[in-house]
Amino acid sequence: MEENKGEIVLYQPEGEVRLEVRVENETVWLTQAQIAILFGTKRPAITKHLKNIYASQEIEEDTTCSILEHMGNDSKQVYETKYYNLDAILSVGYRVNTQ
Repeated sequence: MEENKGEIVLYQPEGEVRLEVRVENETVWLTQAQIAILFGTKRPAITKHLKNIYASQEIEEDTTCSILEHMGNDSKQVYETKYYNLDAILSVGYRVNTQ
């Protein structure tokens, strides 16, 4: 069986949100901004929910959050971006008021 290595999957239902996700180690990974798009809310709400989820120890940050480095557009600066796996995404989903 082939192992996924940073595959990007495009999710685009008819006339709805378009979302590119990172698939790695048999789970999906999204940034806070992508989670906000997914649930139709703003990034500060996602930040608040994740902070509360980790503070209550509902899930562990070490196993559900990964920091990835990438180069800026000018190729001079390295940026770090936090990605959250499916467990974290689902935990946020239970707390966000969505349809």
